[in-house]
Amino acid sequence: MKILYILVAILVILILLGWIGLNIQPKSFVMPALPKTDPKTIPIPSGLPAPVERFYRTVYGDQIPVIETAVFIGRGRIRPFGVWLPARFVFVHNAGKDYRHYIEATFFGLPFLKVNEGYLDGESFFESPMGTFYDDPNTNQGANLAVWAEAGWFPSIWLTDSRVRWEAVDENTALLFVPFEDQVENFVVRFNPQTGLIDTMEAMRYRDAGEGKSKILWITRNEPGNTLPDMKISAVGSATWLDQGSPWAFFMLEETAYNVDVSEYIRARGQ
Repeated sequence: MKILYILVAILVILILLGWIGLNIQPKSFVMPALPKTDPKTIPIPSGLPAPVERFYRTVYGDQIPVIETAVFIGRGRIRPFGVWLPARFVFVHNAGKDYRHYIEATFFGLPFLKVNEGYLDGESFFESPMGTFYDDPNTNQGANLAVWAEAGWFPSIWLTDSRVRWEAVDENTALLFVPFEDQVENFVVRFNPQTGLIDTMEAMRYRDAGEGKSKILWITRNEPGNTLPDMKISAVGSATWLDQGSPWAFFMLEETAYNVDVSEYIRARGQ
């Protein structure tokens, strides 16, 4: 019986340590010092669907910035194995073309799971302990959607890129068409009727690499929280696969940099 008590005590201690370790937040990464240029602006074009025009005027006013690159630093939590893990991240974008993610899941604030993934020159890469893929067709499709969904943190690209177009649905919904290789993909974009801001973006996306897979509805949501500097857009976003029913990731931006030189940084690995 004494041995049983000892084993139970050890189990309780391990559970408590695990709980503490998973609740200690990591330190944020440091924003790199990259050369910066001031953005140009253009007027909001005419002929936009009503909820789309309302959105842009709410976010930017009459003039929208021309964003060519972006770097985002932040923290969040991810659930790759069904257990929420604290995380920190760097997202780098060559607007409308390429992106790179570096994500570290942490325990007691220390990294133990590292993910490098992105989409460069039309080819995806995914490097992690869970698997490694390069230029997989399914992953390419999903990565291209990520290029355009994460542009929700610099949405002027949806107007300044001539390959993108909007189509009306109703007073609070519009379709966003974006390029992919020699095809066109689309998002269903749902706007909040009170604020005019985007609530969710939905698209059919491949989750798994390899042949014989099916697309699954992928939903990104602007969550309540802090807003981006000089904009009303939420700095907190989540991502959900419909068949899972709840988010698998929350990302909270803490630092942003626009129109910086990412020509080398976007091709790096790690922070």
